[in-house]
Amino acid sequence: MIDHHHHHGEREVRTLVVAAGLLGSFMVGEFTAALFAHSLALIADAGHMLVDVAAVLGALAAARVSARPATPTMTFGYRRSEIFAATANALLLIVMAAALVVGAVVRLVHPPAVHGVTVAVVAAVGVAVNVVVTIVLQRTDRRSLNVEAVVQHVITDLMAFVSTVAAGIVIATTGFRRADAIASLLVAVLMIRAATSLLSPAMRILAEATPTDIDLSEVRTHMLELTYVESVHDLHAWTVSSGLPVLSAHVVLSDECASSIDNHRVLDELQGCLVDHFDLAHSTIQLEVAGHKEHETDHHD
Repeated sequence: MIDHHHHHGEREVRTLVVAAGLLGSFMVGEFTAALFAHSLALIADAGHMLVDVAAVLGALAAARVSARPATPTMTFGYRRSEIFAATANALLLIVMAAALVVGAVVRLVHPPAVHGVTVAVVAAVGVAVNVVVTIVLQRTDRRSLNVEAVVQHVITDLMAFVSTVAAGIVIATTGFRRADAIASLLVAVLMIRAATSLLSPAMRILAEATPTDIDLSEVRTHMLELTYVESVHDLHAWTVSSGLPVLSAHVVLSDECASSIDNHRVLDELQGCLVDHFDLAHSTIQLEVAGHKEHETDHHD
């Protein structure tokens, strides 16, 4: 099993390296073409690809760091590093989107001459590159928020290139220069949309909010259905990192259980319930007798 995970991780790293190489190579060529064509839309796409490359490199770095073992001072290891990387990518998208909006507004007022054919051809190549990278990334583990951030970046970039192709065609056939600025604004909107979709789950994890797919009232109901469980309090659920939800709870056992049943068997049943019904493989449960709650300095239902 360990070898399987090791080989899977190495394959994912190789896939991300290939994606970074493809994106980085095209980004340099596109930026050069953007300067030649005087196209803000191409510069916007190149900037977005720069963020894509940063996202891939961040995913690679986070994969390496998160694989480091736990220590006495980092008891969950470095699994949350991928969440920090995804958050940084989202914030970078927002900053770049703001800069694009400013540049696009200026060009709407004073539209410069833009070489429409160059814009359309380069953007069409960008579509092809992003399609290839999207196919390559299908071999990665999409359960990781950081890897999902990379995939969303590339898909957003693909849509942006399609809009830039349309802008180039419009400029080449009609001479409508403002199409370049309009396409740039669309790219900015796509960037903000992608950033929002990344920030929402990342902020929930950093705030240690209850995972969206876990209903604590339903968890409590299942736990109370077990024999000898009298009540449940101090029930918490949060996410350490993608794919690692955890739960803690204080479980009050009935007097009958405390005197006649092996508590370890009750604990096995509780944790088995959490795994089977809620896929919560990491749980910490404190078994108590009635009345112990009053001795706790800070508790809630």
